[in-house]
Amino acid sequence: MLFLALACAAAWLVFVPFGPSTETFVDIPSGSGTPRMAALLETQGIVRSRYVFDLLRLIKGGRLRAGEYRFDHPASVLTVYARLVQGDVYTRTLVIPEGYNIFDIAHAVEAAGLGSAEDFLAAERGNTALIADLAPGSKPISLEGFLYPDTYRFSRHSTPAAMLAVMVRRFRQQTAGLGLGGSAIRTVTLASIVEKEVGQSAERPLVASVFENRLAKAMPLQTDPTVIYAALLDGRYRGTIYASDLKADSVYNTYRHAGLPPGPIASPGLASLRAVLHPPRSEYLYFVSDGAGHTKFSATLSEHTAHVAELRRQGTP
Repeated sequence: MLFLALACAAAWLVFVPFGPSTETFVDIPSGSGTPRMAALLETQGIVRSRYVFDLLRLIKGGRLRAGEYRFDHPASVLTVYARLVQGDVYTRTLVIPEGYNIFDIAHAVEAAGLGSAEDFLAAERGNTALIADLAPGSKPISLEGFLYPDTYRFSRHSTPAAMLAVMVRRFRQQTAGLGLGGSAIRTVTLASIVEKEVGQSAERPLVASVFENRLAKAMPLQTDPTVIYAALLDGRYRGTIYASDLKADSVYNTYRHAGLPPGPIASPGLASLRAVLHPPRSEYLYFVSDGAGHTKFSATLSEHTAHVAELRRQGTP
């Protein structure tokens, strides 16, 4: 009878679900030993007994992983133990759309609860060694353009440097077959401008051809997204472009300086990168958006001026 009672008690402790019915987070610090993990789980009401958890460690073995865990329903101590062995930590989703710049990404990091935007920007400027081989002969001031637009999942304890390393690694993985070679910084810079200028994916190659044609003729690119980026870097962007922004003496201001800016202005997607790598032949030197996501292309200034006048008559801003 005593043996049966002990067996029933052991089965109850091991197999019968226990724990919270509402969302509960348990943060297990890195370097915690099994006794400390067991004590945290018991204190937070995740397991009935720390001693049963310790006993499982002796019987089942395996490496228990630290991190933040989310529990929202009762579970057996076996299930809880298995989750810690698997490292089933709670992660937060970070979405980076194509065309996001470092400031957008930093705010997205903060909104996801993964740290402050200020700390992320500081780390982003301090880890340019991550792309040293992608920008030979230049000294990038940031990782702008090389933080690949994608959906990421990070634990709350992920450092800015660790997140940046993942994003740059994803960039390398996704662009490995494009053949960026030694021209990576130029390609990414031009692709980032194309990304910010184009509303329709099918128009990216033609927009890229316009910029290539202007560069070949030593014409200023005169593209508004670079003016906005210059204002963002200087902390003076007010939500729209003013005459003073167009006159600002920034190396990113393509109205004042011919050629490409010294680096990317956003994170381009694969479509923009491919468009820049393989632009079609064209005579176009100008383009203007019709306000509905479509673009009118022109080979001459007079034709471009006529397109702009027509769009203004139609009420396009």
